[in-house]
Amino acid sequence: MKNIAVLAGLTLALSACGDKSGTPAADTTAAVSPPPAAAAGATHNVQMVMEGTTPKFVPNELSVKAGDQVVFTYVGTGGPHNVAFYADSVPAGAVPVLMAQIKDGLDSLSTALLTDPNTSVTISFAGAPAGEYKFTCTPHSAMGMHGKITVTP
Repeated sequence: MKNIAVLAGLTLALSACGDKSGTPAADTTAAVSPPPAAAAGATHNVQMVMEGTTPKFVPNELSVKAGDQVVFTYVGTGGPHNVAFYADSVPAGAVPVLMAQIKDGLDSLSTALLTDPNTSVTISFAGAPAGEYKFTCTPHSAMGMHGKITVTP
């Protein structure tokens, strides 16, 4: 019985702390990136491989149309791998499009590390502005694992 009285008292005290003005509280949530646009075009494949002792994207240059998607797949050994776009090397307006797709990445324009062979990450260029998108693999950047996707209208 004593617990019920304490619970009732706490409930009453908490309700008394509410806003009496009748206006809704201000939204204090952080701005959220828009959801990624659905890819409506072709699918292109890029493999993340180890050729000898050299990690590479194969192909390392690719031309796609706006609306296409690129599937990056870690093949074989030499990982972990990821895809990290250079913020200063993508067209104006591209950062929000990329950020909307990259969840749980190493940073805002970098996918999470793929640690197991035959795993992949897909990047859609639906809604992406035309231009060059330069990227690297963060763990292998110093070893020259770089690439470029050219998006055309």
